[in-house]
Amino acid sequence: MKLKSLLSLSALAFGSISYAQEAPKDPLVIFGSVDTYYKYDFQKKANIPTSFANDQNSISLGMIDLGVKKTTGKASFVGELSFGPRGQYQSIPNGDGTDDNSFHIQNLYATYAFTDKFSMTAGYMGTFIGYEVISPVGNYNYSTSYLFTNGPFQNAGIKANYVFSPKVSLMVGLFDDWNVYKDLNGVSHVGAQLALAPAEGWTAYLNVLSGRNAGAPGTGSIFDLTTSYQVTEKVKLGLNAADYSVSNNNGGYTGAALYAQNAFTTGFSMGVRAEYFTAKDIKATGTTPLVKGESVTAITLSANLKAGGLTFIPEVRFDNGSSTMFTKSNLTPTKSASQFSLAAVYAF
Repeated sequence: MKLKSLLSLSALAFGSISYAQEAPKDPLVIFGSVDTYYKYDFQKKANIPTSFANDQNSISLGMIDLGVKKTTGKASFVGELSFGPRGQYQSIPNGDGTDDNSFHIQNLYATYAFTDKFSMTAGYMGTFIGYEVISPVGNYNYSTSYLFTNGPFQNAGIKANYVFSPKVSLMVGLFDDWNVYKDLNGVSHVGAQLALAPAEGWTAYLNVLSGRNAGAPGTGSIFDLTTSYQVTEKVKLGLNAADYSVSNNNGGYTGAALYAQNAFTTGFSMGVRAEYFTAKDIKATGTTPLVKGESVTAITLSANLKAGGLTFIPEVRFDNGSSTMFTKSNLTPTKSASQFSLAAVYAF
């Protein structure tokens, strides 16, 4: 009821503004999405341990995502909140679904453009690492990759961006620990992104983020390549490759995901994601034995059927591990898992 009242008041306020100020030069932009899904694991167990869409044989919620943004002169801001499992506790590593938080801040930052080429941004931002994002609107596949699940979701910090040319720009910044609103061990990470546009339709991002999270056994450094190429009007290719290591052999991962999509019509396309992911060994310490890293190969086939702002995403996924990392319906271990899902995503 409180939320409904708040939205009603907001609607009245925005209505008053629009009447009093026709065609404003820099209007407040409202954006967001809602999503829901059904998933069925063929072993009748919630087997595949990636982010979101984990409920077995259930019509379940994703999230409602609400954002606003505005530019005034050289200054701009973005604020974005999400409500629901995908954007609430599933986006917060220490959330378990039983805590009192009813929302999650996806983005809350301000930017000032000192010149056409140089700007600075501070606040809480979706990470610059990786190919996939929390919002389903930004992804082609509904289920997520292992690279996404094991990398950062968000970074709080301050960053500077310089555009050398239409084809080259560089970002450098200081950041908190991964996925936290505040850093418990002080500003502890440095990061950078080199953005390239070598040819029309081709973009590439070389990313690095390094630092020590509170309570971590060592310094973690991630090197990430994200690139996409619009081959033709209908065909698009993408690649995400990353290596993450924690110092002194304290684990990490290496992986790569290849994306390919073909748009048959304006309202129908199909795509595949092929991923290989391997966890690194964690050394033995004292009475703690060596932990051998496991690997997994995953193939995800998805279709996108669009009608206005609504997208239906039917999807089939097959995962195969190097060891018996999944579970059969009779509770015996197995190396493979497969699932079907159908999602509905509306963007506005």
